[in-house]
Amino acid sequence: MASPVKIHNDLLGATVKANLEKRGFEAYYCENKETALVKALELIPETDVVSWGGSVSISEIGLLDAVKKRNKVIDRDNAKTPEERVEIMRQGLLCDTFLMSSNAMSKNGELVNIDGNGNRVGALCYGPKQVVMIVGLNKIMGSLENAIARAREIAAPTNVQRFPEIKTPCAKLGVCMDCNTSECVCAQIVITRRCRPAGRIKIILVGENLGF
Repeated sequence: MASPVKIHNDLLGATVKANLEKRGFEAYYCENKETALVKALELIPETDVVSWGGSVSISEIGLLDAVKKRNKVIDRDNAKTPEERVEIMRQGLLCDTFLMSSNAMSKNGELVNIDGNGNRVGALCYGPKQVVMIVGLNKIMGSLENAIARAREIAAPTNVQRFPEIKTPCAKLGVCMDCNTSECVCAQIVITRRCRPAGRIKIILVGENLGF
């Protein structure tokens, strides 16, 4: 007999998948990281040029390593100077497939994403031919308001710890202080309530905790 956690995750995944499809997203539910990786690679032609935004989730399922081996990539981490890094991020806005996760999502299928530079949410909104998102069920909240709160109060203060050079209040205190500093990682807050054109954004829901 399946565990209560698996039963819950499978039901939640199916519910949110259906709600995403009503909003024009192409959605899938995978029980674990392994099947999510297989599905993601099915969605990305080997001829595609691939880029990505900062995402722990795409690394955790092995997708980042896989596309680096298989596809031509636009990788900002290859930059030798800050100026070159910015230029590579600009090039990524015109790639074929852009990889990312979502900071939060409502059970009704609305996406909430927070960005500092704006390259990640910029690609989500427009530019790449398709966006492939890897989203753990831990990102799903009961309402849009709770999804926004999760993005600001959990995702952003945790994500900033990856960058020790950033000295925002949330980096020091672990909680969002609604700051307006020059280093603010919450400069852009984007709610995506519908996929237009339909099917451009492909979301793989994963029945595990991924990212933060």
